[in-house]
Amino acid sequence: MEDAKKVIIVGAGPGDPELITVKGKKAIENADVIIYAGSLVNKELLKYNKKNAKIYNSATMDLEEIVKVMVENVKKGLNVVRLHTGDPSIYGAIKEQIDELKKHGIDVEIIPGIGSIQVAASKAKIPLDKSKVITMHVTTSIEEKKLELQKAVIDGYNIILIPRPWPKDPKKHFMPSEVAFYLKKNGFDTSNIPVHVFESLTNGKEQTFTGSVQELEGKEFSDLSVMVISQTRSESYISF
Repeated sequence: MEDAKKVIIVGAGPGDPELITVKGKKAIENADVIIYAGSLVNKELLKYNKKNAKIYNSATMDLEEIVKVMVENVKKGLNVVRLHTGDPSIYGAIKEQIDELKKHGIDVEIIPGIGSIQVAASKAKIPLDKSKVITMHVTTSIEEKKLELQKAVIDGYNIILIPRPWPKDPKKHFMPSEVAFYLKKNGFDTSNIPVHVFESLTNGKEQTFTGSVQELEGKEFSDLSVMVISQTRSESYISF
């Protein structure tokens, strides 16, 4: 088989296997090797494969192991597909894998997917062009992101926020309750800020909270949560 020299990273959606794109499904069908992101990717997607692909669960692998599997199989001329939760273009962590593959002379094709951000926006019925997306789901400092959150509230944007679960270190935990206390501490009237919290979007265990930011104080939400603060007014758009 001719050397493929390419890894395909497929956006696997937020949980519902029906939300994968047609192009993403075709990539799975033709894969010789599939690496999927553990419990974050619905295993039903693996059934689309038509070639009895070798399957790897990246939840049990570190970055070095993932890259090694990709490189070895691509150099054999095999079709390698990496199933990534949601839309891989949204998450900065995927760039680490791309950079490592480039060191081995291997190109990457990204097939975009539907992520929890798009689903949350559609459920809250807010336009993305009037929204700020803020991801707290990182291991580095989020102090600048907190200031960005304050500014977005002041400027009247919709805000789609991915919280940070860190139960082993309460100081780093920044879930909806912590967001509510933080905004109140910094002078915001959280009783007048409308919010949705969506848990486990599209994976069959979905739950929704709708109320004010103030009402989030002391409430517990799962690690798979997305907050949406809705502030903007609707406007008309040009039709061509």
